[in-house]
Amino acid sequence: MAEMRRGGPHGPGGPRGGFQKPKDMRKTIGRLMGYIGRSKWLLAVVAVCLVLNTVCSIGGSYMLRPLIDECIVPGDYPRLIRTLALMAVIYICAALLSYGYSRIMVHVAQTATHAIRRDLFSRMQTLPLAYFDTHTHGELMSRYTNDIDTLTEILQNGMIALISGVLTFAGVVAMMLYLSPLLFLVTVFSLGLMLAVIMTVGKRSRRYFMAQQKDLGEINGYIEEMIEGQKVIKVFNHEGKAKEGFSQRNERYRRSATSAQSFAGAMMPAMGNISHINYALTCCVGALLSIAVGLDLGALVVYLQYTRQVSQPISQVSQQVNNILAAIAGAERVFEVMDTAPEVDEGKVTLVHVSRTAGGALAEAEGRSDGWAWKKPDGTLTPLMGDVRFKDVVFSYVPEKTILHGISLYAKPGQKIAFVGSTGAGKTTITNLINRFYEIDSGLITYDGIDIRDIRKDSLRRSLGIVLQDTHLFTGTIADNIRYGKLDATDEEVRAAAKLANADTFISHLPKGYDTWITGDGGSLSQGERQLLAIARAAVADPPVLILDEATSSIDTRTERLIERGMDQLMADRTVFVIAHRLSTVRNARAIIVLEQGEIIERGDHDDLIAQGGKYYQLYTGQAELS
Repeated sequence: MAEMRRGGPHGPGGPRGGFQKPKDMRKTIGRLMGYIGRSKWLLAVVAVCLVLNTVCSIGGSYMLRPLIDECIVPGDYPRLIRTLALMAVIYICAALLSYGYSRIMVHVAQTATHAIRRDLFSRMQTLPLAYFDTHTHGELMSRYTNDIDTLTEILQNGMIALISGVLTFAGVVAMMLYLSPLLFLVTVFSLGLMLAVIMTVGKRSRRYFMAQQKDLGEINGYIEEMIEGQKVIKVFNHEGKAKEGFSQRNERYRRSATSAQSFAGAMMPAMGNISHINYALTCCVGALLSIAVGLDLGALVVYLQYTRQVSQPISQVSQQVNNILAAIAGAERVFEVMDTAPEVDEGKVTLVHVSRTAGGALAEAEGRSDGWAWKKPDGTLTPLMGDVRFKDVVFSYVPEKTILHGISLYAKPGQKIAFVGSTGAGKTTITNLINRFYEIDSGLITYDGIDIRDIRKDSLRRSLGIVLQDTHLFTGTIADNIRYGKLDATDEEVRAAAKLANADTFISHLPKGYDTWITGDGGSLSQGERQLLAIARAAVADPPVLILDEATSSIDTRTERLIERGMDQLMADRTVFVIAHRLSTVRNARAIIVLEQGEIIERGDHDDLIAQGGKYYQLYTGQAELS
């Protein structure tokens, strides 16, 4: 339900959350036509079918005139049978044409939305991490669900209903004028009355529907929060308070929904009554015209049939216009994501497999090799060592608030560097800059002497292994989730990585071991078990540089000690950056960097910092606490 609150299927942010007008209709329609136009030959067939269907529908009704005037009144039974057979053929053709263009439009719509979803997902894979920091998951998911689903519905049915309604209305009006211009004056009066009702009721109901969807979004969001917080509610005995809050929101939704549905429900009865009045007036005036000016009986019957048909397109078109405008507004939201600038990657240095020749020189190799090297545009190879350096780095997420102030540090190959500091001191930010999840404002970050801005991002990130505090597991088997770190890893490599992370023991006790299926981000596993799998995922990737962002924060002390033994093996001969709240986990770090308000205030190993008696000493001895 998260998406309901911020633009999901019923939330106020989505196209169905009240009436939304598109900002640039012409541009959006043009882009949509670009997707739909890929099936232009099918669209041509649909257009022909629509026109022929309209002709058959209107022509079938007109056949009542010769049926009455030339068959029934004279009593010509042979001709009556032929006319009835012709009418049957016409209506069968209309039904087949309707079925045909409906099926074709389903194919056209699904092909178009398939391409839109594909392009949207592809663009999302290229967006910078900052974009996802500023847009909620529910907001982005609503593009795939609410917006595209609404667009699909309109492409399949809405546009056809709109075009068919316009064609039918134009054809029926033309036939009415042909049959009796005088009688058409009665119809004009009724049509004007119908349009007035539609505009009046539609305007007021739209406002109430917006209020209804807003209240629905609030009640759905409240329900989600209460379900997620059931344990807290019960601990503090707040069941009554929760029910009271729900009752208030439920009552607001009842009132707004009643008002919205009352106006919406009044539309069809009003249109029906006007149609009945129009039919009655047409009968009366038509009878007088038959007597006064000799209007034939067949023409009067056909005209009466058209009075039934002429009101349907008006109602049909009025309903579809709002839906189509809402769908176009949803399409704009989709295209807005597609138009977002992708992540900048101007790097030209790539990461390649290398092996050593008989003379000891490096040579690029295919597949498994002796190691990795940076390949520069001129073809020269630089061994990947894991030497990372920051020089006067300044960074801010937003221009008015600087997070890092002139940070300078170094991590030599094979060193373990630990970051310690309060929440918001900039520890995780530093590791995010190594990955180039964000771009620095000024300064320089080098990797083996190469400016990381010159390294292609996919190569840069391939050289880094990261274990985050917040783990994420994918739907699939345990082995698949570990193998996510290295998609071509063998079963033996997966098991070895799990043993290294001390995850093999609990995996072996699962119903199907490594083939156990997990869903819902591993909801059936404990937080500690999920983190063990994340560590195993990093281990199987076998990266030269490792980043551990509070990787053992959700693991008990006993398990943490066991993991450290495996982690020591994993960290051997690698450059490692560690962020930890438990200072006991960083004692063996080559260098411990203490951060405060985005600045380095202390640096040294454990013994040096204890001897200094500064901030680290206060934290370690309990005189100060990490916040």
